[in-house]
Amino acid sequence: MTNSPAQPFEPIDGVMTVPLDAFGDERGRFMETFRKEWFPQVNWDRLQSNRSDSSAGVLRGLHYHFKQVDYWLALRGRIRVGLVDLRRSSPTYLQSASLDMGADNLLGLFIPEGVAHGFAALTNCTLMYIVNNYYDGGADEFGIAWDDPQAAIDWGVADPALSQRDQNNPLIADIPPADQPQ
Repeated sequence: MTNSPAQPFEPIDGVMTVPLDAFGDERGRFMETFRKEWFPQVNWDRLQSNRSDSSAGVLRGLHYHFKQVDYWLALRGRIRVGLVDLRRSSPTYLQSASLDMGADNLLGLFIPEGVAHGFAALTNCTLMYIVNNYYDGGADEFGIAWDDPQAAIDWGVADPALSQRDQNNPLIADIPPADQPQ
C-alpha cells in the first residue's frame, strides 16, 4: 500500500485534494489518478465511474448526497468547482469554497457525503468522477440553488446554462429538515 498523497482542502472539513503528477515524453503522458488506498475512510465496494462532457458556460449543481462520496478529475478543459458544507455536525458547517481544476492545475478532488458540489465549465471540458455507490434512480440526489447568496460562490460565468433541475433547486434556508445532512 502506498502512502496517500491526499491533502486536506482547508476551507471545508473532509474535502481532500490530490496533486497529480503527469509523466510524459514525445509519445504522450501517463498519470496515476486514483487509488482506493488514498481514502481508507470510504468503502469502495460499489465503485462506479462516470463521465460528464460540458460546453463552456454550463453550470452543473449544486448537488449533494447522503450515501455517496465523489472523486473528481477534470480530464479536458478547465472547471471551477463550488463546494458548500451542509453537514450540521461539521466544524465547517455552511462554509463555502471554490477551486479551479484542469490542465493548468492537475488535481483529484475528494468530496464527502453532505458537501454540496457543482462546477462551471470555464472552457469546453470533460469531468470524470468516481463514486462509491451505484446510481439509485435519483433517490439520493439533492440540490441547493447554484446562486444561493448564503453560499456566495463566484462561478466565473456571467449567464450559465443550467438544467431544469438545477434551475429549481431550493435555497439552503429552504431545505426541508429531512433533506439536511447530519
